[in-house]
Amino acid sequence: MTTDVVVSRELKSLQEELSLSQKARAAASAASAAARPAGVDAVKETTDERDLRDQLRDFANELTNFFDEAEKGISAHPSQSVIGALLVGILIGRLLGRRWGARP
Repeated sequence: MTTDVVVSRELKSLQEELSLSQKARAAASAASAAARPAGVDAVKETTDERDLRDQLRDFANELTNFFDEAEKGISAHPSQSVIGALLVGILIGRLLGRRWGARP
C-alpha cells in the first residue's frame, strides 16, 4: 500500500510539472506572436524547400514500406530471421573485434 501512495504522489507531481510546462510554452508562443508585426505570417516556402520536403516525405514513405515488408518477411519465417540476425551479429562482432585489436 505504501508503494501506491508513493506512485500516486509521483504521478501528481509529474502532472503538475507538465501543466506548468504547458502554461509556460503557451505564454512563450503568445509573446512571440505578439512581438511579430501585424500582417507578417510564416515565411513563404521556396521551391527548393518544397522539393526537399517532398523528397523527405517520399523517403519516409519508402522507409515505412521497407519496414512493413521486412516485418511481413520476419513473420513468415521467424526461425530463419533469428538465425540470420545471429549470424550477422557474430560477423559484426568478429569484424569489430579485429579492428580494435581484441583477440577472440
